[in-house]
Amino acid sequence: MQDREIPLENWPRRAALQHFRAMAQPAFSVTADVDVTGLRERAAAHGATPWLAYHHAALEAANGIDAMRQTLVDGGLGVREFGVVHASSTALREDGSFGFVTLPRDASLARFAERGKANLARVRRASGSLFAGDDPGDVRAQTLVHMTALPWFAFTAFTHARAAGDDRPKIAFGRFKPVAGRLLMPVAVDVHHALCDGVHVGRFFERLQAQLDSI
Repeated sequence: MQDREIPLENWPRRAALQHFRAMAQPAFSVTADVDVTGLRERAAAHGATPWLAYHHAALEAANGIDAMRQTLVDGGLGVREFGVVHASSTALREDGSFGFVTLPRDASLARFAERGKANLARVRRASGSLFAGDDPGDVRAQTLVHMTALPWFAFTAFTHARAAGDDRPKIAFGRFKPVAGRLLMPVAVDVHHALCDGVHVGRFFERLQAQLDSI
């Protein structure tokens, strides 16, 4: 799909856009558990780690939600919808710092994992700039969904740092936890309310679980 400008004249969310775009804190965050039982084994069959598998599932889910492919333009007076969005996540480096790693969207988990592993390895060996070692290729920064993983604990809520004018969707993944014979993972989704409502986040979680189950 190609990028497109949203015609606002008859856009159902025009009133919400006008209401939220000028707020000092226009984002909201939701945290919920998803079922990752058996994900390690299923991901391995595609040459992927669980980390790469749930990043891929979340990115595919986000691409299926129109609102999560949208961004504000012209100072919030307009909306552009990207044909496809990609991911940028955090990687713990060998020196104890972290860097950003770009994960280009690919419908195939195997191809996504192959490219992701190579980029991740470079970022983990790098030092200095947060972007050192990353190879985004032709991925545009404005099309990124920002992700991060915190495998050290199973959080119940999460907030992201946001710069002024930052409207990108943000997703955080927590530690796997056993519950009643299943393995669950907390996922926090943070979105700009001028673009996304609760219904969009709900659809994202539905798609995310379906993507995880289909691996």
